[in-house]
Parts: sequence; C-alpha cells; structure tokens
Amino acid sequence: MEREPLAKEREPFRRAAAALLSLAFLAAPRVALACPVCFGNSDAPMAKATNAGIFFMLAIVGVVLTGFASFFIYLIRRANRAAVEASAADTARTAGLAPSEGTAQC
Repeated sequence: MEREPLAKEREPFRRAAAALLSLAFLAAPRVALACPVCFGNSDAPMAKATNAGIFFMLAIVGVVLTGFASFFIYLIRRANRAAVEASAADTARTAGLAPSEGTAQC
C-alpha cells in the first residue's frame, strides 16, 4: 500500500521524460531517419556500403545455421555409429565370440 504514493510522486517525471523523448524524435533531421536508397540517391557509396553490410549479415546468418545443421547431423551419425557398434558387440557376446579389440568387456 505504500507504493501508491511513490508511484504518484513519479508520474510528473514520467510525463516529462515522455515529452522530452517525443520532442527529440520530432527535432531529429529527416536526413538522419532515411536510408540512402529511401532518400533518393541509390548510386551513392553509402547505399553500396549498406547493401554490402546487408549481404554480409545474411552470410553470417547462413554460416551459423549451417554450423547448427552440421552439428546435429554429426550427432545423428555418431548415435547411429554407436548403436551399430553396440549391436555388433551384443551379437558377438551372445554368439560366444570374443569381443573385438577396443570394446568394453562388461
């Protein structure tokens, strides 16, 4: 119950902060808010750099996604290989054959 007076005391500060933030957005020059392509000069060096940056970021996303996919493929292959080895060891054990080198003798 003691929070209500504190919240009422902060309300003028919140309104002032919102007003200042709104004023800052309105006072910003329009040139700073538009990209070179939207602003009208699509052949400028800045537009070319913007496009290069976009393609670079897309490439980074592709590399990261490829890394995730290859890691999961590796895990699947490893699990399948372990299952085959375990099956072979079980078959050798039940047939009375000596286990091959490198297998655990439990």
